[in-house]
Amino acid sequence: MTVQPSVPRALLPTSNLLATVSLVLCLAPAAQAMPSQPGDNLADLSIEELANIPVMSVSKRPERLQDAAAAVFVITADDIRRSGAATLPEVLRLAPNLHVARINGYSYSISARGMNQSGNSYSNKLLVLIDGRSVYTPLFSGVFWDAQEVLLEDVERIEVVSGPGGVLWGLNAVNGVINITTRSARDTQGSLAAVQAATDGATVSYRHGGTLENGIAWRVFGKTTRRDDSELASGDLVDDAYRRSLVGMRADWERGMDRYSLVGNAYRGRFDQPAPGEIAAPGVPATLGRVRSDGVNLSARWERRLGDGASLMAQAYVDHTLRRAEPLFGERLTTTDLQFQHTLAAVGRHRIVWGANYRHSRDRVDNSATVAFLPARTTQQWASLFAQDELTLHQDWYLTLGSRLEYNEYTGTEWLPNARLSWRLSAQHALWAAASRTVRAPSRLDVDAFLPGRPPYLLRGGPQVRGEVAKVFELGYRGNPVPALAYSATLFHHDYDHLRTTETNPAGFITFDSLMEGRSSGIEAWGSWQAAGRWRLSAGWTAMHQKLQLKPGSGDVNATRVAERDPAHTFQLRSVYGIDDRRDLELTLRKVAGKSFPEVPSYTALDARFGWRIQPGLELALTGENLTGGHGEYGTVLYRAEIARRLGVKLMWEY
Repeated sequence: MTVQPSVPRALLPTSNLLATVSLVLCLAPAAQAMPSQPGDNLADLSIEELANIPVMSVSKRPERLQDAAAAVFVITADDIRRSGAATLPEVLRLAPNLHVARINGYSYSISARGMNQSGNSYSNKLLVLIDGRSVYTPLFSGVFWDAQEVLLEDVERIEVVSGPGGVLWGLNAVNGVINITTRSARDTQGSLAAVQAATDGATVSYRHGGTLENGIAWRVFGKTTRRDDSELASGDLVDDAYRRSLVGMRADWERGMDRYSLVGNAYRGRFDQPAPGEIAAPGVPATLGRVRSDGVNLSARWERRLGDGASLMAQAYVDHTLRRAEPLFGERLTTTDLQFQHTLAAVGRHRIVWGANYRHSRDRVDNSATVAFLPARTTQQWASLFAQDELTLHQDWYLTLGSRLEYNEYTGTEWLPNARLSWRLSAQHALWAAASRTVRAPSRLDVDAFLPGRPPYLLRGGPQVRGEVAKVFELGYRGNPVPALAYSATLFHHDYDHLRTTETNPAGFITFDSLMEGRSSGIEAWGSWQAAGRWRLSAGWTAMHQKLQLKPGSGDVNATRVAERDPAHTFQLRSVYGIDDRRDLELTLRKVAGKSFPEVPSYTALDARFGWRIQPGLELALTGENLTGGHGEYGTVLYRAEIARRLGVKLMWEY
């Protein structure tokens, strides 16, 4: 939770509430297949084959990436392996249509198309799913990234959609959707053991899978991570060391035309919490106490194939989390979610998918003298109904019309329409255009937050806060002109209304309101080129211009400066070179423009990984991150953690 600079100085120590509270040691499930050898995975697919891999996130049914009428970037399992990344947020740096900013040793702010630092330490306009389970928190309509632990070796793919996804995915899918899919237990038979050690900590993982006599494939796994304190630019320590553990299971089986899956995760985290606004003395870090972050979730999914492309799907999950950030606050949250989807067989020129979703949460906050959420205990419900029709207008022209009605406790029923037009010039070239309306619903932070935690209150929530609306227009092109080259480019324009501001009430207290509007325009482009038989180059570039303004009646003079402080442009270049059948070298260069208010200088980072498959199933990797030197990514120079040079080694054995 970040309080706008217009808040009295006495409130500033609480301004990083949500940033410092995001500490999580996870026990979540994942799985890994039998040893992946050269030629067995997406690494060895041609550029043309990669352009044709199926994606699910745009239409909730398999379609060629080349045909998807949206800006989609796919991170494959082999991209993850070759990157050498140790955490999920670091993996997401591979997506050129995301901006990933590290706050401290375990906290990140991640967004697409801006709004990454708009008034709190986490983006609140990005929807994230792990195996169909939404991981956003109704506390602030965002994601605690330190709590989203998975076994990276078992992630099948990550589909990153920049732009709105409200019709299919609901509220808060304003600027993008991240859809993380782990492998079926059928593909993770055998055992995997991995040890990853670096200059700032270590991770140990283990997974084992098998199949029962009745055909049920299963896996169980565990993971534990330890990280040391990071440092400020001055060299003083930041009190952000952490320990976290993860255990989980997954089972998959088929009966005729039916497929079933069961996924369970449990995690435990203990994180040191930096004191907001304080600098640690040399060698003696200032502390605000340790954060406890625990959770458990269970998901069940059923799918039935009906023939002619038709299918039914039902999914249910329960997610329970516990967070305590002493002495600021504690929270127990239990979420129950039910989903249903029916994909109809094609009828004439129509391909229709429709579905419904119901979510229920119970939230209990233990307030403190510093901050309070009132009422401390609350129950919320969300309910939605959606339908989408892909209409074949002509041989190569397709029009997709969709709409979703979604109810939330704060603003009632919101309407989320979408229209997409696609022109498939050939099997290798496609043009598309889209117009959408999407909404970020208010959260408890917007409406129920009070500072200090006891009367008299200086900040008294925002009962008048409205849903943040975005009207989005997009124009895209995707091409695969020759087998060795594929690329994508998207122009976008977002019109925002009812963005959150911090206002002073005539009675003298502070409250949240919705008195800012504006626009954001830009371009996203990326591509891959097979420069030689063993050498592949990939590049990505984004550029964006934001212009926000206050509405009449607002006195929040800092709101526009805070919301407009995203990087104006980013660039990345990746080189993957297969030295021979056993050894490969990957280099990644990232360039991010500077930001203002507070000032964060531009930076360039170089990562490297050398991998050596010693024998089938046994791989050794040497990694180097930020080899160009340390840099900051979020916050003022006095308090932000420097992203230091990091060297590591990883040994992975599959048997």
